[in-house]
Amino acid sequence: MRRPFFITLVLCTFLLASGADSPGLSIVNGTLMRGGKPYRAMGINYFSAFYRAVLAPTNTSYRDGFAVLARYNIPFVRFAACPFWPTDWKLYQTDKARYFAILDDVIATASSNHIGVIPSLFWNFPSAADICGEPLSAWGDTSSKTHAFMRTYTTEVMTRYRSNPAVWAWEFGNEFNLGVDLPNAKKSLTDKKAMPRQGVPARTEADILTSDIMITALSEFGKLARTLDANRLIMSGNSRPRPSAWNNSAKGSWTTDTREEYQKVLIRDNPDPLNGISIHYYEGKDKYFSQDNPASMPEVLAATMEAAAQVNKALLVGEFGANKKLGPSEERALFEKMIDAIVNGNIPLSAVWVFDLPNQNDEWNITEKNERAYMLTFITNANAAIMNR
Repeated sequence: MRRPFFITLVLCTFLLASGADSPGLSIVNGTLMRGGKPYRAMGINYFSAFYRAVLAPTNTSYRDGFAVLARYNIPFVRFAACPFWPTDWKLYQTDKARYFAILDDVIATASSNHIGVIPSLFWNFPSAADICGEPLSAWGDTSSKTHAFMRTYTTEVMTRYRSNPAVWAWEFGNEFNLGVDLPNAKKSLTDKKAMPRQGVPARTEADILTSDIMITALSEFGKLARTLDANRLIMSGNSRPRPSAWNNSAKGSWTTDTREEYQKVLIRDNPDPLNGISIHYYEGKDKYFSQDNPASMPEVLAATMEAAAQVNKALLVGEFGANKKLGPSEERALFEKMIDAIVNGNIPLSAVWVFDLPNQNDEWNITEKNERAYMLTFITNANAAIMNR
């Protein structure tokens, strides 16, 4: 039976607006969607999948890595779709064709293994300002060379891969929020020495970061990303707010934030048009919401999910894990506890830290052949549990 033209037009408009037939992940009324259906999954960080090949273009070990992840049915990876230090950007600056050929192969390899990717475009975001010869505060100036660099690289990457279904979402960078509005910012600058070999200059007071600078950077990235890709999930890459983040900003103090203050900062730090809320979660000495009766991981996640729902955004726990230095039994118990909190908390998207990163062998590295290989199986089991909920 033929539908009236008007009804057909409305239906098509709804499907386009909802991202039902668009590649990757999208958000509809605060719900994470994939293929037109609500979606949840746990993946892993493959930080150096691309970075290793930028440093050594003949290094294609990521191909074996993606094959390993496929054997464990890992659905997606979060990775640095960029170099790290300023000097590492040399290949991009001198031979873009080869640079993007490497990135093409990384994403194609993930796709051939049925693994989605979340590219983080400015993982070490200070490098963009350093490359441009500007202080970090340039991230707050939309007319700066740093913003021009951001616009150029974002446009190049997104126009190249936006039609690729292997790309699930876009991310700005890594943990911008942890360095803003610090009461001891001036003092901390003296601890950051110049690193000439990496292209990092000595820092000055012009490098002090504020939440306003961060919000400008994230908002401008989000606006550009949304013009280039109408539907995909766009995220900051931020960590959890510091336990005193609201008081850092409002009062210049280290007073522990209340649950409500935590939520206010969380929403602030993931501004529109970003449509995801990003946190990273590690257990440590930090106490949330109260020094005397600190919140548990399930309680912090519940507060985070509640804040995300207030602004119709989906939550990504972009990093979590258990440190090897805890010892085998405590490490395993903590990892299992964290996975249970994420699965039982109905967290839409999460990613374990970190797969095949040899320089973190002492603390975080997970491979199929080391003593932390069981974590890959735990991720497999977590995804099975998510599907059965």
